[in-house]
Amino acid sequence: MRPVLAKILSNRLSAIGVALTTASALLFLFLLALDIAGVLQNPYVGILIFLIVPAIFVSGLLLIPIGLRRERQRDPLQASGWPTLDLSDRHLRRAVLFVVVATIMNLAILSVASFGAVHYSESQEFCGQTCHTPMTPEFTAHGVGPHANVGCVQCHVGPGARGFIAGKLAGTRQLYLFTRGTFHRPIPTPVHNLPTVEGTCLNCHWADRYIGDIEKNIYEHANDDANTQTKTTLLLHVGGAKAGTGQGKGIHWHANVNNVVEYVATDDSRETVSYVRATRADGTVREYFAEGVTAEKIAGQPRRRMDCTDCHNRPAHTYAASPEREVDAALGEGLIDAKIPFVRREAVRALSATYPSRDAALPQIEETMRAALKSGQDEQALRRAIDVTQGIYRRSVFPEMKITWGTYPNQRGHTVSNGCFRCHDEAHTTREGLAISQDCETCHAMQ
Repeated sequence: MRPVLAKILSNRLSAIGVALTTASALLFLFLLALDIAGVLQNPYVGILIFLIVPAIFVSGLLLIPIGLRRERQRDPLQASGWPTLDLSDRHLRRAVLFVVVATIMNLAILSVASFGAVHYSESQEFCGQTCHTPMTPEFTAHGVGPHANVGCVQCHVGPGARGFIAGKLAGTRQLYLFTRGTFHRPIPTPVHNLPTVEGTCLNCHWADRYIGDIEKNIYEHANDDANTQTKTTLLLHVGGAKAGTGQGKGIHWHANVNNVVEYVATDDSRETVSYVRATRADGTVREYFAEGVTAEKIAGQPRRRMDCTDCHNRPAHTYAASPEREVDAALGEGLIDAKIPFVRREAVRALSATYPSRDAALPQIEETMRAALKSGQDEQALRRAIDVTQGIYRRSVFPEMKITWGTYPNQRGHTVSNGCFRCHDEAHTTREGLAISQDCETCHAMQ
């Protein structure tokens, strides 16, 4: 028997397979070393290292036996029957040793590549930057939000093998839509196939917890030269469950595990609620119907049990509701100097304009504000005001994805969206005429 390597190389197809396998293996190890050393920072590098190069490696491995098989079929002396394995043959022993060593090395490379592919596909860079256009808004909002240090997969992939498989299938479908350019602009919400809060939110947040009252300041400013401020202080009755008692009160009464709130929404965005059923810890059940809705009309319609995401519907990807509220908040927090005359008015005006792209918006925002605000201002304060205003735009408006002010309403509250008033509107009543209260003092008090 000829030496195994010489036999492989004598076949063109197998020789190509050897060349591809060897070259891709060396390239994989080289790129892996650079990645571990932190030299490679581009988010697309992971696709090359853990997907493209391993695919070439596997293709080369497959070509080797295919080539040998074709060569064997062309040799009439070897075309039938199995080869004789005589380990007393020195060449055969070398061949077996070569195959064993090569198999171990191949398995090691494929194992590292497979682990790396899974790890990379669950990274922030892959989720937020690989599919650049559709995911830029989500990646940007996530990076400046309270969940910035929480990985995408911790919320978007459920626990266990089932969640992993479902997540990968969803990711494959999304990648297909991205490559075809057929993804929605903007991405529709809510995401109906999100994992349950038990496998995501409640890994960190404790539902059976009493929080009590929280103070919140809301700033508003006039469009006068002094940017006159009005400050409203609310005492939010967050409340919550009283651990182990089945009792609770306040806004987080809805999250008490001993209470069951179910509802029927007549639209995909869950903005219009036609029916609410509340089951308290003592077993008391009340059914509330919107005006003109009867039990017959909602029969057979899917009910959803209320959970964290029905109010906190944008927990990790929050966008600004309006330029006015964002500028008011920046002024209230001292990020924009209120001593600049009319800065509130001009910042809002610059943000409210329509721009063809984010790249075009930033210089035009600066040009608009500089042209409108009187010369002689403190340049440092003006520069900071422009930078803050541009930052508000960068994290709020994405023309390429048709995302602008209020595209994604935040249901936590009711000032800029329906929010609480989807149910608490005094129009959802029981058959006895009892309404879901809209009493302001139920949720907050003015300070």
